[in-house]
Amino acid sequence: MKLNGIKHVFFDLDHTLWDFDKNSALTFEKIFEVHALGVNTFDFLKAYEPINLNYWKLYREEKIDKESLRYKRLKDAFDAVGYTVSDATINQLAIDYITYLSTFNHLFDGTIDLLNYLHNNYELHIITNGFEEAQQRKMDNANISKYFKTITNSETAGVKKPNPIIFNHALQASNAKPSNSIMIGDNYEADILGAIDVGLDVILFNYHNYNAASHIKQVRQLVDLKKYF
Repeated sequence: MKLNGIKHVFFDLDHTLWDFDKNSALTFEKIFEVHALGVNTFDFLKAYEPINLNYWKLYREEKIDKESLRYKRLKDAFDAVGYTVSDATINQLAIDYITYLSTFNHLFDGTIDLLNYLHNNYELHIITNGFEEAQQRKMDNANISKYFKTITNSETAGVKKPNPIIFNHALQASNAKPSNSIMIGDNYEADILGAIDVGLDVILFNYHNYNAASHIKQVRQLVDLKKYF
C-alpha cells in the first residue's frame, strides 16, 4: 500500500535506526572494564534496562532533569544487583557512558539500504529525545548524517516527544506540513501518539511487539517500510 502525497519522512533515532540496546550493552562492558568494576554486565543490564526506560518516561514528562536521569538510572541499577559503588564513580560512569556510547555504531538490519532507497525521493529528518551532544556523534560515526536534511533534538526544541512543540519545531525547521509528512519510530507514546496529535501520518517500528491499535500502520523489520514508499 503505497502512500500518496508524502514528501518528508521523519525518523526517531535510538531504537529505530540506531541499535541502542546493542550499543549500550557494549558501552557498559567497556566502561566497567575501564573502571575495573567486578559487576556482571548481563545481570546489571537485566536490572538497568527497565529502570532506564522508567527514568526516560519521567524525563519525557519533565519530572526529572538530565543530570538526575544520568545518575539515578545507574545508582538504582547498581543497588538492584547489590553492587556498591561510590557517588563519585557513578558520576564518572555517567560521563564515560555518554562519551563511549557513540563509539559503537550498530544499526538495525536494513537501515542503510532503507535510507538509500528513500533518500532520492524524499526529504529525510530526525526527531530525537536523545542528548544533543551524543546524537550527532552517533549519526556521524555510523555514517548516516548525510541522509538527513534536519535533525531536531529535545534540548534544541526545549521539550521532548510526545510534546507537540517538538514536532512543530521539526516541521518548521524542515519547511514541511503535517499533510505531506510521516513519522516513523519505535515508541508508541512518544513517536506515534505524539505525531498523531499534530496531524502527521505514522508508522510504528514494532520490534517490541506492542499491542498497538489495529489502525496504526506497523512493521517488524525496517525493510518492510519499502512497501509504503
